[in-house]
Amino acid sequence: MNQLFCLESYLVISSFLFVIGLIIVLTKNNAIQIIIGIELIFNAAALNFVAFSYFRPHVTEGMQLSGQIFAIFVIVIAAADACAALAIILSLFRVFKTTRIQNINRLRG
Repeated sequence: MNQLFCLESYLVISSFLFVIGLIIVLTKNNAIQIIIGIELIFNAAALNFVAFSYFRPHVTEGMQLSGQIFAIFVIVIAAADACAALAIILSLFRVFKTTRIQNINRLRG
């Protein structure tokens, strides 16, 4: 096998992206930084789908691009998630004048 990367290399890179995203989500207080961490987690999942699809043995004719197609769906869902989250953060910023999660602890009626 004369390839530049093997499956384990992609899994290590994907695990690194996932761990960095998880650390960002768990440690940051800024809502925009949390969204960036969630996007890193989604990108790690998309990389896994593409890697497993590429290195899968005995691929039939119609299933060659299944990992890439699923990764595109993950990217589209992540983009929609980011748009919705940024809209919510923008409306919270207009009310509370901050994007820090700790300062947004009450609802106004």
